[in-house]
Amino acid sequence: MTNKLASVPALGLAALVLASLPCLVLTQTPTTDPSGDTPFNSMAIARDEADECRVPKPPNDLAETAYLRNGYRAILRILIAEEALTSETCICLLDDFTWDQALGALPRFQTSDNPRLPFNALELYAQADALEAQVVEACAE
Repeated sequence: MTNKLASVPALGLAALVLASLPCLVLTQTPTTDPSGDTPFNSMAIARDEADECRVPKPPNDLAETAYLRNGYRAILRILIAEEALTSETCICLLDDFTWDQALGALPRFQTSDNPRLPFNALELYAQADALEAQVVEACAE
């Protein structure tokens, strides 16, 4: 009978320790430090060097909908890739372009008079992907 009574407090202590584990895990903040010292529960992924030249997500105030913002992002990718091919440069040209240039280039890529769907974003992305592939191929030579 004493064995059963002795195990009840031990179970209570074990339950208390287990209940506090989620608090301990949540206090660790994720980091993108690629040093390998990131906690095991971190889902953050360190950026590759190639990502430094990747066109970022457009600001929310660029356009009213995500569809339009994504289209302008594709336009900016196209403009950058075209300039890289024209100038035959393999350096990152991202800093040489602005979102205003993507907005200004809209007439060139416009396929509709509908202000909510002025272009086909999927076609723009495919064109951007193809041009960026040409840049990668040219720079690999």
